Amino acid sequence: MSATYQRIPYLIVFDESAAFKDTYAGQIGKVTLEAHLLKPDKPSDTVVIMMHPIGGGAYLPMPGALAKLGVHVIYCNSRFRGNDTALTMEKVALDLGACVRDAKERLGYDRVVLGGWSGGGALSLFYQAEAEVPTVTHTPAGDPLDLTAAGLIPADGVMLLASHLSRNLTLTEWMDPSITDETRPFERDPEWDLYNPANPNQAPYSADYVAEFRARQIARNRRITDWALAELKALREAGQPNAERCFTVQGTMADPRWLDPAVDPNDRRPGWCFLGEPRLVNDGPVGLARFTTLRSWLSQWSYDRSNADGLKCAARLTVPLLVIENGADDACTPSHAARLMAAANNAPQTHHLVQGANHYYFGQPRQGAEAAEITRAWLKRFD
Repeated sequence: MSATYQRIPYLIVFDESAAFKDTYAGQIGKVTLEAHLLKPDKPSDTVVIMMHPIGGGAYLPMPGALAKLGVHVIYCNSRFRGNDTALTMEKVALDLGACVRDAKERLGYDRVVLGGWSGGGALSLFYQAEAEVPTVTHTPAGDPLDLTAAGLIPADGVMLLASHLSRNLTLTEWMDPSITDETRPFERDPEWDLYNPANPNQAPYSADYVAEFRARQIARNRRITDWALAELKALREAGQPNAERCFTVQGTMADPRWLDPAVDPNDRRPGWCFLGEPRLVNDGPVGLARFTTLRSWLSQWSYDRSNADGLKCAARLTVPLLVIENGADDACTPSHAARLMAAANNAPQTHHLVQGANHYYFGQPRQGAEAAEITRAWLKRFD
């Protein structure tokens, strides 16, 4: 049965003392989050809270589908909504914490379940890990940001809905290893350039080629990390501890999976990804980490330094976990769900595969409804 619901937009505002501003405009010393409460007519003591690091998902199919089934949902945008240039995951965790606290203390919900869609999955894992046993006192750049003193309220459960590993790990698996000099990013090694017809290695790729490709991706990520750390060190030694540097990262959608459907196979469309044609996305403006900063790189994109590494955070999870995998996902291929579940070996787990579903359920009302029904049934444990 379909329920009616209200969509209630509201703001969450809290104070923050920071050495510098990393979001555009707005009152200095205040953080303002835009949120939507999707409130069915039937009351509930449980609410699903969804947040993505850069937001924008309040009107995606899943929140509304859940509300139509009687599930109370909050979609809350982080302070970095629509722009991750200077995003730090530690501050996003504070934003999610403010939403959880508001849902409990002002809106009166007794139980909160985190609904991590896509990149919101690793954020949910990071938040829950730090809420259960907080450890982070500084960002990876060394700036003070104490999550151990933030009073983050643990959620009662976590849902990974078409979720990828995390921003740092996923970016690394999408990086173009044919770029060996970041100052000359368009001078590429043809042997590792997937989009160069002169590359002697063409799909289908050998296991050895893919393994070496992955190693070179990690090496490239680490080179950028080493450079970012050195730049910050030089700024601090020059007496500019709060100075920042912005830069671009070309080549961030080169994954053998997009051209060879036998690599991490599912029913996705070959030669395609959730952002369009991979060859164009690889250097286009919407690619991951295209525009970033020293601090943001270390916090959200660094393979080794990010505190929000999904696998490491999943290993700290103890509350019930639901994993919904989409069978034709053109962003999060099957190994993402498998690795996250393997890492979360301390959490009671439930896994479902929605056959034929793409990443967002766009144009797929049947698959979207199936995922929503699975979610509602799993949420009954919190009644």
